[in-house]
Amino acid sequence: MIVALIVACEAGFWVLLALGLTARYLLKWRRTGAALLLCEPLLELVLFTATAIDLKNGARPGWEHGLAALYIGFTVGYGHYTVRRLDAHAAHRLAGAPPPPKPPKYGLPRARHEAGLWLRTLLAATVALALLQTAIWYVGTPSATAPLRSWQWTTLRITAIHGLIALTYLLFPKKAPAGTARSENARTPVGR
Repeated sequence: MIVALIVACEAGFWVLLALGLTARYLLKWRRTGAALLLCEPLLELVLFTATAIDLKNGARPGWEHGLAALYIGFTVGYGHYTVRRLDAHAAHRLAGAPPPPKPPKYGLPRARHEAGLWLRTLLAATVALALLQTAIWYVGTPSATAPLRSWQWTTLRITAIHGLIALTYLLFPKKAPAGTARSENARTPVGR
């Protein structure tokens, strides 16, 4: 049941996003579009509640409960960023707004961009770890919580690997081809 709900929440995220952007830019229903986009966190609340009820009803903690925690964490860390980026693209294509800035490709601006993404991963991991730890305390039996602890280690590994990748952009920055460094760094806002 939990895996099907995770799939439904992911599909619901994209459906709500498409409906929200369609209402906002094609139908010019700004408030309706905003309301649809604001409904997206409700999907994670439904998943969280279903997972808690499943554990409360005596389900043995399994990989699906850990995956639910990781999914909720990822949505907290990257959901708003994803919606904001796609909203900017929709505004450009459907409403004549200027094109959204692309992520920088070279040097320190690229390292800053990658560090910002890693901070989102860190936020996602923190939320997932908190949910997993809460579930471990709730279940209480050490032998029954082994799958949840396994997901905690997986979350930490993902965060560490992404941190190392982000660090490589600082330690080994990609050099811009001659003549493009100024224009690339000038058009990309800092912190994106």
